[in-house]
Amino acid sequence: MFTGIIEEIGEIASVNRGSQSAVLHIHCQEVLKGTKIGDSIAVNGVCLTVTTMGESGYTADVMAETLERSSLGHLKPGSRVNLERAMPVDGRFGGHIVAGHIDGTGTVQEITRDETAVWYRISAESELLRYIVEKGSITIDGISLTVAKVGPADFQVSIIPHTQAGTVLADRRKGDIVNLETDIIGKYVEKLCKPRKTEGKESRITMEFLAENGF
Repeated sequence: MFTGIIEEIGEIASVNRGSQSAVLHIHCQEVLKGTKIGDSIAVNGVCLTVTTMGESGYTADVMAETLERSSLGHLKPGSRVNLERAMPVDGRFGGHIVAGHIDGTGTVQEITRDETAVWYRISAESELLRYIVEKGSITIDGISLTVAKVGPADFQVSIIPHTQAGTVLADRRKGDIVNLETDIIGKYVEKLCKPRKTEGKESRITMEFLAENGF
């Protein structure tokens, strides 16, 4: 479990690719503290297991499924990545519930700046956009962000310069691919609203029921 609050920007030292998988060697310092082999660290929002550790970094295996569903397959030596250790039980919940299981990817369509913020417009497939709501939460490359606007084929987030400078969003340009994880609560609500076919009964949970009970 993660919160989407980035702890450190790491750097890819090497990528060893197999026929269907890869091994990432990541240079870092902060996230090594208190970490042991077998622990989880989110890399650009993707939960990966630490397989080896050294004084200046660690390695993690990336399965074929992960390479296919995320942007990790585009990483190369020198690429900067957002890093976050799994949330401790006594830690502050500064972002939102982040599983580290990517739903898919989006494409940066536009980056603009106003007096106090930087705006990113990101396109995504309709299967993902259905779970993205205005003022809701979205994880972009592991960063917990608030959705500012939602359109028919894209959505927008507005971030402060501090967030941009402290994450790899500062590296993103128009056309870049980013990892997206939608709010897990929406997916659970959707499933609960559907009838269970094995029982042959319709669910009593409706949108009206949820609204009446404060959801």
